[in-house]
Amino acid sequence: MSGHPPVIVYPPTPTGGRRVTVRGQIVGLAHGRGDVASYLRRAGLAEGAEEIDLDQPELIEWRGGDLETWG
Repeated sequence: MSGHPPVIVYPPTPTGGRRVTVRGQIVGLAHGRGDVASYLRRAGLAEGAEEIDLDQPELIEWRGGDLETWG
């Protein structure tokens, strides 16, 4: 990987939620960890029932807060 991890979770928006991109493409607005995990599964970065470690800096870059920050 060059530069950034494939997934970027942006700071909380004023109206709630955090924008999520996968490989530079916006995939949605997450309102919690479950949403981020769902986007990873849809993008093929995790298997269906697999436990997803959302605190992997090589996979996810959290901007404007960590995985506990939802606004």
